[in-house]
Amino acid sequence: MSQMTAGVTPSNEGYEGAVWNILGQTYTLKQESNQSMGWHAIFPPGTFVPPHIHPTQDEFILMIEGEFELWIDGKTHVARPGDLVRMPMNIPHGIFNKSSGIVTCFFWVAPTRKLRGLFERIHNLTDPVEVVRIAAEHEVDFLPPPA
Repeated sequence: MSQMTAGVTPSNEGYEGAVWNILGQTYTLKQESNQSMGWHAIFPPGTFVPPHIHPTQDEFILMIEGEFELWIDGKTHVARPGDLVRMPMNIPHGIFNKSSGIVTCFFWVAPTRKLRGLFERIHNLTDPVEVVRIAAEHEVDFLPPPA
């Protein structure tokens, strides 16, 4: 990984061919450099990313289709098409598709750090406990479930 390269990543392709199945969600890598990483995401109904913290990255979501319920720093928010979600580093957040429809969106983080390695390691993994363990090795810290 180094500087960003110029060019176009086609709509139906992942950058360098990278497409991951992350706990039922489809992440298609669109850009990667040391400074940032972006991916298109599809969240089927009922899928989610539990509350977690990125201690070394800011994270963003640009909503394309559908509706997310978000938990950010203890507050509930709703994001709809056209909305931009801002999740600064060290702020706990969770992402939930509680609707009956698919959510499509574009995520990015800055800087990239170890996130691609995380996605590569948890691709097609179905054990949430193992996902949490591997995530901690890649600078993503999942929070314990609420009591």
